[in-house]
Amino acid sequence: MTELDRRRFLLGAAAAGASALGAACGWDGGRTLRPRLMAWSNVNDWVSARLFSGTRLAREYAVSRRTADRDFPAYYVSESVPTLLDPPSWRLQVGGLVRRPAALPLERLMSMPRVTYTVKHHCVEGWTAIATWAGVPFRAVADLVEPLPAARFVRFRSFDAGYSNGWDLPSAMHPQTILAYAYNDRPLMPDHGAPVRLYSPAKLGYKNTKYLMQVDFTDTRPGGYWEDQGYPWFGGL
Repeated sequence: MTELDRRRFLLGAAAAGASALGAACGWDGGRTLRPRLMAWSNVNDWVSARLFSGTRLAREYAVSRRTADRDFPAYYVSESVPTLLDPPSWRLQVGGLVRRPAALPLERLMSMPRVTYTVKHHCVEGWTAIATWAGVPFRAVADLVEPLPAARFVRFRSFDAGYSNGWDLPSAMHPQTILAYAYNDRPLMPDHGAPVRLYSPAKLGYKNTKYLMQVDFTDTRPGGYWEDQGYPWFGGL
C-alpha cells in the first residue's frame, strides 16, 4: 500500500462516522448518537492532522481535463446567490492576532504574487470536478499582516449568511492555499464565491470558504458552519 493509498484509507475510515452519517442531511444524531458522531469526527481530525504535510502538493492536471462549467455545482447557504451590492467598496478585513491589520481591496490582492493551478475539487457529498484557480498565496497575506506568535488558527468569515470556517495555521500556510479571484481563466463569478474565496486542493470543498469578507488570526480553534453540525473540523484529503 502506497503512502497516498494508506492516507486515503485512514481518512476514509475515520470520516465514516460523522460526515457520512447525519450531518450531510442536517441531522446530528440526536442526544444519544451525537456524542458518538462527534467522537468519530475528533478521530478524523487527529488522523488528518498527523498525516498532513506542509510540503506535499496536490496533483495538477492539464487544462484539457477541466470539468465543464455546467457540471461543477455552485454552492451557497443563502436563499439566493450572494452578491455584493457595491463591489468597488469591498475590502478583505485581515486582523486578530497580527501586528499590522489590513483592509485589502481586490486590486491590492491581484497585485501580489500569483499562484495558478488546475486541480481536482473534492466534495464531501462524493463528487469531484477539475478546475483552474488563480489567486494570491495565503502565506503572502500572512506575511503582510505579520501574525503574532500566539496565533495558531485562522477564522475565515463570509457574507454568505454568516458562513465561516476555522483552519489550523499550518494548513493555511500550505503553498497551495490561496485566496482565489479567478476561475478557469476568468474573474471569479458570484456562483463560485466572488469576489474572493479561500481555496486549497488539500481540503474538502466545505472548508474552502466562498464570499470572503474577513480573516482573523486567533489562538483558539474556531468552529464553522458545517463543523458545528458534525462535519470533521480538519477536512483534509
